Amino acid sequence: MSHSVTAEGVIRLIGVRDTPLSVDEVYAAVGAPGAGGTAVFVGTVRDTDHARAVTALSYSAHPTAERELRAVMEKVAADLPVLGLAALHRVGDLDIGDIAVVVAASCPHRDEAFTACRRLIDDLKATVPIWKHQTFADGGDEWVGAC
Repeated sequence: MSHSVTAEGVIRLIGVRDTPLSVDEVYAAVGAPGAGGTAVFVGTVRDTDHARAVTALSYSAHPTAERELRAVMEKVAADLPVLGLAALHRVGDLDIGDIAVVVAASCPHRDEAFTACRRLIDDLKATVPIWKHQTFADGGDEWVGAC
């Protein structure tokens, strides 16, 4: 289902940054008078992956990552009645507990907000060229990413 709202005024914040991310900044960006629901997802660096202890983690992004992220956000805005969208992803070396990604969606109703937020993070992870390099305590390492 397509909506008449254009992505122009809906995409409020977008970025791939090498500095710590702020949940408050992302939440504030999507505020709207007609928003009855706002959903926020915060992805953090965990100390294990598939039962393997993680000792180091780094994110890298292709130069087109922000453009691809904007395309994901435009699609979400076209398909759902969003009032505000925001997405920030971190790159560089991160520590356990650091915030790696924050996305948010505001909509007239909570169910729409949950749907839009989930779609935003799922599509970001599936298509935006950002890669995670994990180093494990057992000496192994692994690259994970969209492409």
